[in-house]
Amino acid sequence: MKVIIAGAGSVGSSIARELLAHRHEVLLIDPKPEVIGRSGLRGAKWLIGDACELSTLKEAQVDGADVVVAATGDDKVNLVVSLLAKTEFGVGRTVGRVNNPKNDWMFDGSWGVDVAVNTPRLMTALVEEAVEIGDVVRLLTLQTGVASLVEFTVPHGSDLIGRTVGQIDWPTDATLVAILRDQAPLAPSSDDVIDHRDELFFVSTIAAEDELRVLLSPGAGDAESDELVSDETEDDGFDG
Repeated sequence: MKVIIAGAGSVGSSIARELLAHRHEVLLIDPKPEVIGRSGLRGAKWLIGDACELSTLKEAQVDGADVVVAATGDDKVNLVVSLLAKTEFGVGRTVGRVNNPKNDWMFDGSWGVDVAVNTPRLMTALVEEAVEIGDVVRLLTLQTGVASLVEFTVPHGSDLIGRTVGQIDWPTDATLVAILRDQAPLAPSSDDVIDHRDELFFVSTIAAEDELRVLLSPGAGDAESDELVSDETEDDGFDG
């Protein structure tokens, strides 16, 4: 996969390092030549220039990229880069870094952004994931205001433990897309049994997140069981 990253600061360099480790082709664009020497990135290609300029993007051959990541520290630059990549070069996938949360609403399809990442929010979410087991944590927003990727770590004593994926009445607009167990990702099937400390990843509408929180909250399963018992009791009384 060919990935072009605008902005070789700490965020852009970190993304590039991860992609290079997975053997992807990476080109970084930055106006400062000195970033090349201090980045410590081996195997990356570089282009010194302004990513907001069409001439720079043409030189970078953006039209041949699979993904363009706008990772600078300037939201205006990230929006322009995303828009140009999408409208002028037809890039299939754009990722835009949101520096100021107040600008989050702008990072959507109208500006050519497919995935908006608010870095402080993502970092906070990852911290919360580590310390708040048993809570639904939003990791990032997909198509801002439409859908999100959320994570839930199954706590000890959860009502989900021992139940299969198919036995749970998940919210209509929340889809379980992966289970991380013992650091290995699993594609969930209806027969998979949920275990303690499983990490469940959902693609969900923003509205359905609240439904997930209710479903996954402690005692939710007990309430469901009580309702079933009550229904069965009423049926027995009726039949008798």
